[in-house]
Amino acid sequence: MIDVLLGLQWGDEGKGKIVDYLAANYDIIARFQGGPNAGHTLYVNGQKVVLRTIPSGVFHKHCLNLIGNGVVIDPVSLKGEIEQLLPLQPDVLSRMFIAHRAHLILPTHRALDAASENAKGSEKIGSTLKGIGPAYMDKTGRNGLRVGDVLSKDFKTKYDKLVAKHTDMLKQYGGEPIDWKQWEQPFFEAVEYLRGLQIINSEYWLDMQLKDGKKILAEGAQGSMLDIDYGTYPFVTSSNTIAAGVCNGLGVAPSRIGEVYGITKAYCTRVGSGPFPTELHDETGEALRKAGNEFGAVTGRPRRCGWIDLVALRYTVMLSGVTKLIMTKTDVLDEFNPIRAAVAYNVEGKETRELPYDLCSVDVTPVYESFAGWDKPISACSSYDETPQVFKDYCRFVEQYLETKIAYVSNGTGRDQLLVIP
Repeated sequence: MIDVLLGLQWGDEGKGKIVDYLAANYDIIARFQGGPNAGHTLYVNGQKVVLRTIPSGVFHKHCLNLIGNGVVIDPVSLKGEIEQLLPLQPDVLSRMFIAHRAHLILPTHRALDAASENAKGSEKIGSTLKGIGPAYMDKTGRNGLRVGDVLSKDFKTKYDKLVAKHTDMLKQYGGEPIDWKQWEQPFFEAVEYLRGLQIINSEYWLDMQLKDGKKILAEGAQGSMLDIDYGTYPFVTSSNTIAAGVCNGLGVAPSRIGEVYGITKAYCTRVGSGPFPTELHDETGEALRKAGNEFGAVTGRPRRCGWIDLVALRYTVMLSGVTKLIMTKTDVLDEFNPIRAAVAYNVEGKETRELPYDLCSVDVTPVYESFAGWDKPISACSSYDETPQVFKDYCRFVEQYLETKIAYVSNGTGRDQLLVIP
Protein backbone atom coordinates (compact mmCIF):
# COMPACT_ATOMS: atom_id res chain seq x y z
CA MET A 1 0.00 0.00 0.00
CA ILE A 2 0.94 3.65 -0.45
CA ASP A 3 0.41 5.85 2.57
CA VAL A 4 -0.03 9.58 2.04
CA LEU A 5 1.22 12.59 3.95
CA LEU A 6 -0.12 16.04 3.14
CA GLY A 7 -0.74 19.49 4.59
CA LEU A 8 -4.27 20.44 5.60
CA GLN A 9 -3.94 24.25 5.69
CA TRP A 10 -2.25 26.78 3.38
CA GLY A 11 1.13 25.05 3.45
CA ASP A 12 4.04 25.43 5.89
CA GLU A 13 2.51 22.90 8.30
CA GLY A 14 5.82 21.15 9.02
CA LYS A 15 5.56 18.31 6.51
CA GLY A 16 9.32 17.94 6.04
CA LYS A 17 9.99 17.10 9.68
CA ILE A 18 7.10 14.63 9.82
CA VAL A 19 8.17 12.81 6.64
CA ASP A 20 11.70 12.68 8.02
CA TYR A 21 10.33 11.11 11.22
CA LEU A 22 8.05 8.61 9.47
CA ALA A 23 10.63 7.67 6.83
CA ALA A 24 12.21 5.14 9.19
CA ASN A 25 9.14 2.96 8.58
CA TYR A 26 9.14 3.22 4.78
CA ASP A 27 11.27 1.95 1.92
CA ILE A 28 10.40 4.71 -0.56
CA ILE A 29 9.39 8.37 -0.23
CA ALA A 30 7.71 9.81 -3.34
CA ARG A 31 6.83 13.44 -4.09
CA PHE A 32 3.61 13.58 -6.12
CA GLN A 33 2.99 17.25 -6.97
CA GLY A 34 4.25 20.82 -6.70
CA GLY A 35 7.60 22.31 -7.58
CA PRO A 36 10.46 24.34 -6.11
CA ASN A 37 7.95 26.70 -4.49
CA ALA A 38 7.75 24.03 -1.77
CA GLY A 39 10.10 24.39 1.18
CA HIS A 40 10.27 21.40 3.51
CA THR A 41 12.51 22.32 6.42
CA LEU A 42 14.49 19.70 8.34
CA TYR A 43 16.96 20.10 11.20
CA VAL A 44 19.67 17.46 10.86
CA ASN A 45 22.32 17.37 13.58
CA GLY A 46 21.36 20.95 14.42
CA GLN A 47 21.77 22.09 10.81
CA LYS A 48 18.82 23.59 8.95
CA VAL A 49 18.18 22.02 5.53
CA VAL A 50 15.42 23.17 3.15
CA LEU A 51 14.27 20.65 0.52
CA ARG A 52 12.39 22.09 -2.45
CA THR A 53 12.03 19.24 -4.93
CA ILE A 54 13.82 16.23 -3.45
CA PRO A 55 11.68 14.04 -1.14
CA SER A 56 12.30 14.35 2.58
CA GLY A 57 13.50 10.75 2.98
CA VAL A 58 17.03 11.52 1.75
CA PHE A 59 18.48 11.54 5.27
CA HIS A 60 17.57 7.88 5.81
CA LYS A 61 20.14 5.55 4.25
CA HIS A 62 17.61 2.79 3.57
CA CYS A 63 15.13 5.06 1.74
CA LEU A 64 14.80 5.41 -2.01
CA ASN A 65 13.40 8.77 -3.13
CA LEU A 66 11.21 9.40 -6.17
CA ILE A 67 10.32 12.73 -7.79
CA GLY A 68 7.01 11.77 -9.39
CA ASN A 69 5.41 12.77 -12.66
CA GLY A 70 3.07 15.24 -10.95
CA VAL A 71 6.02 17.43 -9.93
CA VAL A 72 7.30 20.29 -12.10
CA ILE A 73 11.09 20.49 -12.02
CA ASP A 74 13.41 23.45 -12.41
CA PRO A 75 16.72 21.78 -13.42
CA VAL A 76 18.74 24.68 -11.99
CA SER A 77 17.01 24.49 -8.63
CA LEU A 78 17.30 20.69 -8.52
CA LYS A 79 21.02 20.77 -9.35
CA GLY A 80 21.64 23.33 -6.61
CA GLU A 81 19.66 21.28 -4.12
CA ILE A 82 21.65 18.14 -4.90
CA GLU A 83 24.95 20.00 -4.58
CA GLN A 84 23.80 21.29 -1.16
CA LEU A 85 22.97 17.74 -0.05
CA LEU A 86 26.05 15.90 -1.32
CA PRO A 87 28.35 16.93 1.57
CA LEU A 88 25.67 15.72 4.02
CA GLN A 89 24.52 12.65 2.07
CA PRO A 90 27.24 11.52 -0.41
CA ASP A 91 25.06 8.66 -1.68
CA VAL A 92 22.00 10.81 -2.42
CA LEU A 93 22.18 10.27 -6.22
CA SER A 94 22.21 6.49 -5.90
CA ARG A 95 18.92 6.66 -3.95
CA MET A 96 17.11 9.29 -6.04
CA PHE A 97 14.91 8.64 -9.08
CA ILE A 98 13.04 11.01 -11.38
CA ALA A 99 9.90 10.24 -13.39
CA HIS A 100 10.20 10.51 -17.17
CA ARG A 101 6.83 12.25 -17.27
CA ALA A 102 7.59 15.07 -14.81
CA HIS A 103 7.42 18.45 -16.56
CA LEU A 104 10.24 20.97 -16.79
CA ILE A 105 10.27 24.62 -15.77
CA LEU A 106 12.01 26.74 -18.42
CA PRO A 107 13.57 30.19 -17.96
CA THR A 108 10.67 31.65 -19.92
CA HIS A 109 8.20 30.06 -17.51
CA ARG A 110 9.76 32.15 -14.76
CA ALA A 111 9.51 35.25 -16.95
CA LEU A 112 5.85 34.54 -17.72
CA ASP A 113 5.16 34.05 -14.01
CA ALA A 114 6.62 37.46 -13.18
CA ALA A 115 4.90 39.20 -16.12
CA SER A 116 1.52 37.68 -15.24
CA GLU A 117 1.81 38.64 -11.57
CA ASN A 118 2.89 42.20 -12.42
CA ALA A 119 -0.06 42.59 -14.79
CA LYS A 120 -2.52 41.75 -11.98
CA GLY A 121 -1.63 44.93 -10.08
CA SER A 122 -3.54 45.04 -6.79
CA GLU A 123 -5.09 41.60 -7.52
CA LYS A 124 -1.80 39.69 -7.26
CA ILE A 125 -2.25 36.09 -6.08
CA GLY A 126 1.09 35.95 -4.26
CA SER A 127 2.98 33.73 -6.71
CA THR A 128 6.50 32.69 -5.68
CA LEU A 129 7.57 33.65 -9.25
CA LYS A 130 9.35 30.34 -9.81
CA GLY A 131 7.47 29.45 -12.99
CA ILE A 132 5.28 26.76 -11.47
CA GLY A 133 1.93 28.10 -12.75
CA PRO A 134 3.06 28.64 -16.37
CA ALA A 135 4.71 25.19 -16.40
CA TYR A 136 1.46 23.54 -15.31
CA MET A 137 -0.41 25.64 -17.90
CA ASP A 138 1.82 24.23 -20.62
CA LYS A 139 1.26 20.74 -19.24
CA THR A 140 -2.53 21.01 -19.46
CA GLY A 141 -2.22 22.92 -22.74
CA ARG A 142 -0.20 20.00 -24.18
CA ASN A 143 2.81 22.15 -24.97
CA GLY A 144 5.17 21.27 -22.12
CA LEU A 145 8.59 19.68 -22.07
CA ARG A 146 9.13 16.67 -19.84
CA VAL A 147 12.17 15.20 -18.14
CA GLY A 148 12.22 12.38 -20.68
CA ASP A 149 12.64 14.97 -23.44
CA VAL A 150 16.14 15.87 -22.22
CA LEU A 151 17.24 12.42 -23.45
CA SER A 152 15.93 13.19 -26.94
CA LYS A 153 18.30 14.27 -29.74
CA ASP A 154 15.93 17.07 -30.72
CA PHE A 155 15.50 18.53 -27.23
CA LYS A 156 16.90 21.90 -28.30
CA THR A 157 14.43 22.08 -31.21
CA LYS A 158 11.53 21.37 -28.86
CA TYR A 159 12.89 23.94 -26.41
CA ASP A 160 13.22 26.65 -29.06
CA LYS A 161 9.67 26.03 -30.30
CA LEU A 162 8.20 26.44 -26.82
CA VAL A 163 10.36 29.49 -26.08
CA ALA A 164 9.13 31.16 -29.28
CA LYS A 165 5.58 30.73 -28.05
CA HIS A 166 6.51 32.16 -24.67
CA THR A 167 8.25 35.22 -26.11
CA ASP A 168 5.10 36.08 -28.08
CA MET A 169 3.10 35.80 -24.86
CA LEU A 170 5.55 38.03 -23.01
CA LYS A 171 5.09 40.75 -25.64
CA GLN A 172 1.36 40.72 -25.00
CA TYR A 173 1.88 41.42 -21.30
CA GLY A 174 3.88 44.56 -22.02
CA GLY A 175 5.44 46.26 -19.03
CA GLU A 176 9.12 46.22 -18.13
CA PRO A 177 10.99 43.60 -20.23
CA ILE A 178 12.29 40.62 -18.25
CA ASP A 179 15.82 39.51 -19.12
CA TRP A 180 15.16 35.76 -19.06
CA LYS A 181 18.12 35.03 -21.38
CA GLN A 182 20.46 35.47 -18.39
CA TRP A 183 18.94 32.27 -17.02
CA GLU A 184 19.52 30.16 -20.17
CA GLN A 185 23.16 29.15 -19.67
CA PRO A 186 22.61 27.85 -16.13
CA PHE A 187 19.47 26.10 -17.42
CA PHE A 188 21.30 24.15 -20.15
CA GLU A 189 24.15 23.31 -17.77
CA ALA A 190 21.57 21.93 -15.36
CA VAL A 191 19.83 19.99 -18.18
CA GLU A 192 23.15 18.32 -18.97
CA TYR A 193 23.48 17.45 -15.29
CA LEU A 194 19.91 16.12 -15.29
CA ARG A 195 20.76 13.71 -18.12
CA GLY A 196 23.18 11.91 -15.80
CA LEU A 197 20.58 11.22 -13.11
CA GLN A 198 18.36 8.15 -12.74
CA ILE A 199 15.38 8.91 -15.00
CA ILE A 200 12.82 6.11 -14.96
CA ASN A 201 9.34 4.97 -16.03
CA SER A 202 8.13 5.59 -12.50
CA GLU A 203 4.64 4.12 -12.79
CA TYR A 204 6.09 0.69 -13.73
CA TRP A 205 8.84 1.08 -11.12
CA LEU A 206 6.30 1.82 -8.38
CA ASP A 207 4.12 -1.09 -9.46
CA MET A 208 7.11 -3.42 -9.20
CA GLN A 209 8.05 -2.04 -5.78
CA LEU A 210 4.51 -2.53 -4.49
CA LYS A 211 4.41 -6.10 -5.78
CA ASP A 212 7.69 -6.69 -3.94
CA GLY A 213 6.00 -5.60 -0.71
CA LYS A 214 7.83 -2.29 -0.34
CA LYS A 215 6.28 0.37 1.90
CA ILE A 216 5.80 3.71 0.16
CA LEU A 217 4.97 7.13 1.56
CA ALA A 218 3.65 9.76 -0.87
CA GLU A 219 4.77 13.25 0.16
CA GLY A 220 2.68 16.29 -0.72
CA ALA A 221 3.75 19.90 -1.05
CA GLN A 222 1.89 23.14 -0.24
CA GLY A 223 -1.43 22.59 1.56
CA SER A 224 -4.97 21.36 0.94
CA MET A 225 -6.47 24.86 1.05
CA LEU A 226 -4.27 25.68 -1.97
CA ASP A 227 -5.67 22.81 -4.08
CA ILE A 228 -6.46 23.96 -7.63
CA ASP A 229 -10.01 22.56 -7.43
CA TYR A 230 -10.95 22.77 -3.75
CA GLY A 231 -8.80 25.57 -2.36
CA THR A 232 -9.49 29.29 -1.97
CA TYR A 233 -9.60 29.86 -5.73
CA PRO A 234 -8.07 31.81 -7.45
CA PHE A 235 -5.55 32.19 -4.62
CA VAL A 236 -4.33 28.61 -5.02
CA THR A 237 -1.44 26.64 -6.43
CA SER A 238 -1.57 24.91 -9.83
CA SER A 239 -1.82 21.27 -8.76
CA ASN A 240 -4.00 18.93 -6.71
CA THR A 241 -2.65 19.00 -3.17
CA ILE A 242 -5.25 16.63 -1.64
CA ALA A 243 -4.97 12.83 -1.43
CA ALA A 244 -6.63 12.35 -4.83
CA GLY A 245 -3.55 13.98 -6.40
CA VAL A 246 -1.45 10.97 -5.44
CA CYS A 247 -3.08 8.77 -8.07
CA ASN A 248 -2.40 11.20 -10.92
CA GLY A 249 0.90 12.42 -9.52
CA LEU A 250 2.45 8.97 -9.19
CA GLY A 251 0.42 6.81 -11.58
CA VAL A 252 -1.09 4.51 -8.95
CA ALA A 253 -4.62 3.18 -8.49
CA PRO A 254 -6.92 4.47 -5.71
CA SER A 255 -7.17 0.94 -4.34
CA ARG A 256 -3.50 1.13 -3.38
CA ILE A 257 -3.92 4.11 -1.02
CA GLY A 258 -3.63 3.18 2.67
CA GLU A 259 -3.24 5.56 5.61
CA VAL A 260 -3.66 9.29 5.03
CA TYR A 261 -1.63 11.44 7.42
CA GLY A 262 -2.90 15.01 7.56
CA ILE A 263 -0.76 17.75 9.11
CA THR A 264 -2.01 20.94 10.73
CA LYS A 265 -0.35 23.57 12.83
CA ALA A 266 -1.87 24.33 16.22
CA TYR A 267 -2.70 27.72 14.69
CA CYS A 268 -2.94 29.01 11.10
CA THR A 269 -0.58 30.74 8.70
CA ARG A 270 -0.72 31.85 5.10
CA VAL A 271 1.83 33.38 2.71
CA GLY A 272 0.77 35.83 0.01
CA SER A 273 -2.69 37.01 -0.89
CA GLY A 274 -6.05 35.33 -0.48
CA PRO A 275 -8.81 34.91 2.12
CA PHE A 276 -7.84 33.96 5.66
CA PRO A 277 -10.86 34.10 8.00
CA THR A 278 -8.97 33.75 11.30
CA GLU A 279 -6.09 36.10 10.46
CA LEU A 280 -5.04 38.36 13.34
CA HIS A 281 -4.01 41.92 12.49
CA ASP A 282 -3.08 42.79 16.07
CA GLU A 283 -0.28 42.21 18.56
CA THR A 284 -1.43 38.60 19.03
CA GLY A 285 -0.87 37.90 15.34
CA GLU A 286 2.56 39.51 15.53
CA ALA A 287 3.37 37.50 18.66
CA LEU A 288 2.43 34.26 16.84
CA ARG A 289 4.69 35.23 13.94
CA LYS A 290 7.65 35.85 16.23
CA ALA A 291 7.08 32.83 18.47
CA GLY A 292 6.68 30.51 15.49
CA ASN A 293 9.42 32.13 13.37
CA GLU A 294 6.83 32.39 10.61
CA PHE A 295 8.86 33.36 7.57
CA GLY A 296 8.83 31.41 4.29
CA ALA A 297 11.48 28.65 4.00
CA VAL A 298 11.98 29.43 0.29
CA THR A 299 10.87 33.06 -0.10
CA GLY A 300 11.64 34.45 3.36
CA ARG A 301 8.34 36.32 3.24
CA PRO A 302 6.62 36.94 6.60
CA ARG A 303 3.59 34.68 6.98
CA ARG A 304 0.18 35.96 7.95
CA CYS A 305 -0.87 34.40 11.28
CA GLY A 306 -4.11 33.60 13.05
CA TRP A 307 -5.93 31.13 15.28
CA ILE A 308 -6.61 27.58 14.11
CA ASP A 309 -9.57 27.35 11.73
CA LEU A 310 -11.46 24.13 12.51
CA VAL A 311 -14.10 24.84 9.85
CA ALA A 312 -11.48 24.81 7.08
CA LEU A 313 -9.66 21.92 8.74
CA ARG A 314 -12.80 19.79 8.92
CA TYR A 315 -13.28 20.47 5.19
CA THR A 316 -9.77 19.34 4.20
CA VAL A 317 -9.88 16.30 6.49
CA MET A 318 -13.07 15.29 4.68
CA LEU A 319 -11.62 15.86 1.19
CA SER A 320 -8.64 13.58 1.74
CA GLY A 321 -10.20 11.03 4.08
CA VAL A 322 -7.53 11.69 6.71
CA THR A 323 -7.05 8.68 8.97
CA LYS A 324 -4.30 10.06 11.22
CA LEU A 325 -4.00 13.71 12.23
CA ILE A 326 -0.68 15.31 13.19
CA MET A 327 -0.60 18.68 14.97
CA THR A 328 2.65 20.64 14.76
CA LYS A 329 4.07 23.68 16.55
CA THR A 330 2.03 23.13 19.70
CA ASP A 331 4.94 24.61 21.68
CA VAL A 332 4.43 27.97 19.93
CA LEU A 333 1.22 28.40 21.93
CA ASP A 334 3.01 27.97 25.29
CA GLU A 335 2.90 31.71 26.02
CA PHE A 336 -0.68 32.35 24.90
CA ASN A 337 -3.69 32.53 27.21
CA PRO A 338 -6.45 32.16 26.21
CA ILE A 339 -6.06 30.04 23.08
CA ARG A 340 -8.82 30.27 20.52
CA ALA A 341 -10.20 28.06 17.74
CA ALA A 342 -12.76 28.93 15.05
CA VAL A 343 -15.63 26.44 15.29
CA ALA A 344 -18.07 28.09 12.86
CA TYR A 345 -18.39 31.00 10.42
CA ASN A 346 -20.94 33.76 10.47
CA VAL A 347 -21.49 34.31 6.74
CA GLU A 348 -23.61 37.36 5.98
CA GLY A 349 -25.64 36.86 9.17
CA LYS A 350 -25.96 33.07 9.01
CA GLU A 351 -23.89 30.68 11.13
CA THR A 352 -22.43 27.65 9.35
CA ARG A 353 -19.80 24.95 9.77
CA GLU A 354 -19.40 24.58 6.01
CA LEU A 355 -16.71 26.31 3.96
CA PRO A 356 -18.35 28.74 1.50
CA TYR A 357 -17.91 28.07 -2.21
CA ASP A 358 -16.05 31.36 -2.67
CA LEU A 359 -14.38 32.75 0.43
CA CYS A 360 -13.19 35.70 -1.64
CA SER A 361 -16.66 37.11 -2.28
CA VAL A 362 -18.45 36.77 1.08
CA ASP A 363 -18.15 38.50 4.43
CA VAL A 364 -16.96 35.88 6.93
CA THR A 365 -16.67 36.37 10.69
CA PRO A 366 -15.22 33.44 12.67
CA VAL A 367 -17.12 32.11 15.70
CA TYR A 368 -14.53 31.20 18.33
CA GLU A 369 -14.25 28.75 21.19
CA SER A 370 -11.74 29.76 23.89
CA PHE A 371 -9.43 27.46 25.87
CA ALA A 372 -7.20 28.10 28.86
CA GLY A 373 -3.51 28.26 28.11
CA TRP A 374 -1.29 25.52 29.52
CA ASP A 375 0.87 26.24 32.54
CA LYS A 376 3.78 24.04 31.46
CA PRO A 377 5.93 24.37 28.29
CA ILE A 378 4.92 21.66 25.86
CA SER A 379 8.49 21.59 24.52
CA ALA A 380 9.66 20.34 27.93
CA CYS A 381 7.49 17.22 27.69
CA SER A 382 9.06 13.96 26.54
CA SER A 383 5.75 12.09 26.30
CA TYR A 384 2.09 12.92 25.81
CA ASP A 385 1.37 11.74 29.37
CA GLU A 386 3.58 14.56 30.68
CA THR A 387 1.56 17.28 28.95
CA PRO A 388 -0.84 19.40 31.06
CA GLN A 389 -4.47 18.33 31.32
CA VAL A 390 -5.61 21.58 29.65
CA PHE A 391 -3.51 20.65 26.61
CA LYS A 392 -5.02 17.16 26.52
CA ASP A 393 -8.50 18.71 26.74
CA TYR A 394 -7.68 20.97 23.80
CA CYS A 395 -6.48 18.00 21.72
CA ARG A 396 -9.61 16.00 22.57
CA PHE A 397 -11.82 18.90 21.52
CA VAL A 398 -10.06 19.11 18.15
CA GLU A 399 -10.42 15.35 17.66
CA GLN A 400 -14.13 15.42 18.45
CA TYR A 401 -14.79 18.38 16.17
CA LEU A 402 -12.91 16.81 13.26
CA GLU A 403 -14.05 13.26 14.04
CA THR A 404 -10.45 12.21 13.43
CA LYS A 405 -7.82 10.83 15.81
CA ILE A 406 -4.70 12.89 16.50
CA ALA A 407 -1.80 10.46 16.21
CA TYR A 408 1.11 12.79 16.98
CA VAL A 409 1.80 16.29 18.27
CA SER A 410 5.06 18.06 17.44
CA ASN A 411 6.43 20.05 20.36
CA GLY A 412 9.62 21.56 18.91
CA THR A 413 11.86 21.77 15.85
CA GLY A 414 14.08 18.80 16.78
CA ARG A 415 13.75 15.55 14.85
CA ASP A 416 12.88 13.72 18.09
CA GLN A 417 10.35 16.28 19.35
CA LEU A 418 7.23 14.38 18.39
CA LEU A 419 4.82 12.99 20.98
CA VAL A 420 2.72 9.90 20.25
CA ILE A 421 -0.90 10.12 21.44
CA PRO A 422 -2.07 6.70 22.62
